[in-house]
Amino acid sequence: MPRTSTLECPGCPPLRALTFDVLGLIKVIEGRGKQGGVPKVVDRWGEPDSSKCVLAASMVHAKYDPLLAVARKNGTIEVLNPLNGDVRFAISNVDDTGNRPENDAIAGLHLFARNKVDSGSRSCTLLTCTTNGKATLRSFEDISSADSASMGSSRTWNVCSSGNILCSKVDGSENYALFGGKGVEVNVWDLNERTKIWTAKSPPKNSLGIFTPTWFTSATFLSKDDHRKFVAGTNSHEVRLYDISAQRRPVISFDFKETPIRAVAEDLDGHTIYVGNGSGDLASFDMRTGKLLGSFLGKCSGSIRSIARHPELPVVASCGLDSYLRLWDVKTRQLLSAVFLKQHLVNVIIDSNFTGEEVANSTRDPSVEAAQTVNEDEDEDGDDQHLQPVKRKKSLKEKKVNKKGRKEKNRSNEISAEDCGSKKKLKSKKRLKREVLDDSP
Repeated sequence: MPRTSTLECPGCPPLRALTFDVLGLIKVIEGRGKQGGVPKVVDRWGEPDSSKCVLAASMVHAKYDPLLAVARKNGTIEVLNPLNGDVRFAISNVDDTGNRPENDAIAGLHLFARNKVDSGSRSCTLLTCTTNGKATLRSFEDISSADSASMGSSRTWNVCSSGNILCSKVDGSENYALFGGKGVEVNVWDLNERTKIWTAKSPPKNSLGIFTPTWFTSATFLSKDDHRKFVAGTNSHEVRLYDISAQRRPVISFDFKETPIRAVAEDLDGHTIYVGNGSGDLASFDMRTGKLLGSFLGKCSGSIRSIARHPELPVVASCGLDSYLRLWDVKTRQLLSAVFLKQHLVNVIIDSNFTGEEVANSTRDPSVEAAQTVNEDEDEDGDDQHLQPVKRKKSLKEKKVNKKGRKEKNRSNEISAEDCGSKKKLKSKKRLKREVLDDSP
């Protein structure tokens, strides 16, 4: 048997996370307690089905009536309520040409938030991109129920002529998007005009004359306010920083370990990123210099497939093929908590509007509280004569203590009796001595 050790986790602050796995299940994990609670699975949506494997997910973090979009392996795209799991509507990504979803799976999905802010909860806009490079921008009207949802405008274009798209990302303003993949150099598109505004140039050959083929696995914008700088991870375990306003080749490039980069995520400060690879290593880098800030303690045993940074708390979440959701402290890089979820995980999203206080108050039933109040009043005002005393058997320890106490008491009584006797004898001697003195001539 291998030698193992138990790691004590201090717990995490109140948060709520949604995980997606290869069997199509969506699990809700919540952690409560201001002093550091242990997160637990509080809900599960869907039934296990490998054909419904989740390929991509996107969420609108609205305070009222949020939305969650999920793209599945069978070509279905579902828009549901992330609070209770109710499906608003579902569409199929299969086109009229009859291409099977397995041959052209969805590689990227983004649910726009600006349309929801402008027009309320009656409409939404989705951006999807398949592995063959077909990008589609769809809008839906009246999504309050599945029966009333209707398709609005739809626009489709190709973002690549060859290769396979493996990663895509939309910037914070939701006006630009980047795409990259195997045999596809990362490129940036203007979503309003649907035109390509920039394309990366492959790095030159190394000193040995070896050319590294193009294979991007993940990408993210470095800051939500600037679409010109973004970070991309490659299958050759390289992390590259691009600046479209400076040059077409990477501004900074460095290697991380020896396995492909599988997930990258940006921090709130605008210059720190988190990188996870295929061997379970997770680390943070300062992209201003490319310096390694540190590795997160407690190595995962499987490939990391998704990293999510909490928008307010200093917490970062990671999940992967080892079926664990792990929560880390950003400052100390210590493991706060780990939850085993049984299936291989492919994505994680943190709910930014969760506080953990409203549910604690709603769990108390008013009728139960009223009944408890009535019982307490009756106990205070009622007659106590009907209550019968209940005798409790004394334990062996209590018996020994009582017996020891009785012995000490008897001993003290004996000592006091001896003292009294000695005092009486002394008084009698003194009286006898005075009598002798009085009788002498």
